[in-house]
Amino acid sequence: MHKHLIYAAFGWLTFAGTMHFFVDVVSQHLRGVRAPSTATTLYYGLHSSFALGQVVLGALGLFLARHAPELLREAPAIAISVTASIAWLVVAVLFIEYWQPKANAALILVLMLAVAFTRKA
Repeated sequence: MHKHLIYAAFGWLTFAGTMHFFVDVVSQHLRGVRAPSTATTLYYGLHSSFALGQVVLGALGLFLARHAPELLREAPAIAISVTASIAWLVVAVLFIEYWQPKANAALILVLMLAVAFTRKA
């Protein structure tokens, strides 16, 4: 069960980050939704760093799940994953106006907590 939860958590993290980047950054830039301004730069910067951070940690987690699964059972890896999930949820709640990133961040946190609670010591 733990192995499947690891793949689900990091797979969803990678997928959600990729979709967030394409919907909130690439799509809006290509359609010219936002006029050039400081607020637009901050918007794209926030959403780019939020989404690409998820993609990087998700891809790293999937890589480790494939090549070194025992590492993801260790307390430091679990702590980093849960802490990052909490941080994404806090950033989403405080700074992102759409509900979808908030729901994704909450789901990622739930999956990471499930990974933490199902690990074998």
